[in-house]
Amino acid sequence: MNNSTTACAAVNRSKTLRERHHRRQKNEDHQSLIPGLPDDIAQICLNQVHHPSTLFSVCHSWRKLIYSPSFPPFLSLYAILLATNQVEFACFDPISSKWHLLPPPPPDPSLHILVKHPSFISRNLPIQSVSVSGNLILLAATADQFQPAISRPLIFNPTVKKWSDGPRLAAPRRWCAAGALGNSVYVASGVGSHYNVQVARSVIKWDLDNSSGPESDRAHYCCYRNERKRRWKWEEMSGLKDGKFSREAIEAIGWKGKLCMVNVKGDAAKQGIIYNVETDTWQDMPEGMLSGWRGPVAAMAEEILYMVDESKGVLRRYDEEEDVWVEILENEMLKGAEHVVADGGRVCVVGGGGSGIVVVDVVVETPRLVVVETPVGFQVLNIHVLPRMSH
Repeated sequence: MNNSTTACAAVNRSKTLRERHHRRQKNEDHQSLIPGLPDDIAQICLNQVHHPSTLFSVCHSWRKLIYSPSFPPFLSLYAILLATNQVEFACFDPISSKWHLLPPPPPDPSLHILVKHPSFISRNLPIQSVSVSGNLILLAATADQFQPAISRPLIFNPTVKKWSDGPRLAAPRRWCAAGALGNSVYVASGVGSHYNVQVARSVIKWDLDNSSGPESDRAHYCCYRNERKRRWKWEEMSGLKDGKFSREAIEAIGWKGKLCMVNVKGDAAKQGIIYNVETDTWQDMPEGMLSGWRGPVAAMAEEILYMVDESKGVLRRYDEEEDVWVEILENEMLKGAEHVVADGGRVCVVGGGGSGIVVVDVVVETPRLVVVETPVGFQVLNIHVLPRMSH
């Protein structure tokens, strides 16, 4: 009995010592954000810093803070990547200059995307995606036997680092026009398992209704997401007059309450149309806008259109009053541009073959370029700008 009591006492003393050591270690690991100030007050001060890179190099506690859910998220570059017919999703952190892979999409339903095929040796089969309300959304791709690969949009939320699915598409498709405006996603035309004129002329809208709510709160994320999903649906909008926009993957650019798109890429003769969201009507694209649309286009804050002339390597901005594209700069690295995105005062361009990303600062008086090296062995299929992922 005495031996048992002695053993229990020894175990309790050992446990107490371990707990004390753990508390002491925890206190040593915790570093005040600003000595002499409570952390909540200190964070209010640090939240006012406009360039998080300034905080990153000061100390560990500040570096940890800028990646926490409570710190205002800075913008990061997100890419859809390809390596040996394997699709990956990654985020480039501009503060640390490092790429981080996103968690894979959920296995149910499984995502099987066909990018390379012997019938299309010189090009990749497209994966169509948009960014809406701080989310990355996959809308269309090709599966085996040239079937549509996505029956429900796949949504990645960087704040909580989770994937979820959107409302089911009545007619899953590929080779469509895909775009976003405000909190809504638009899909027009396209081809399903086979060509159908009704699908080729159809236009549908999905309003994410991403108003204020506990989206960024991990504890309430699932509950809030499920409530939103019950309200999600695709709505039929005014259709196209023909099926000429189902020939290839098209980006519908959200700009000043409208969606702008052309049916052929590059310098070739093309048809351009504009959809007015407020009136649910279509109209022809202005002549100057159409004739100068010679490469990928993106809108900064849905207000300023930027276009890269892929054959000449010239970045241009659209002047609505004069109906002309105004040259900003010319650079060899912009030739063969395949994708472009604009946000935060910068235009990001994917070069020919998806081999690199050029970032142009268009806010400064003399625009300057920075090259973002892509992960070794990967080809960039598309890019987006979204809030950084929480750590």
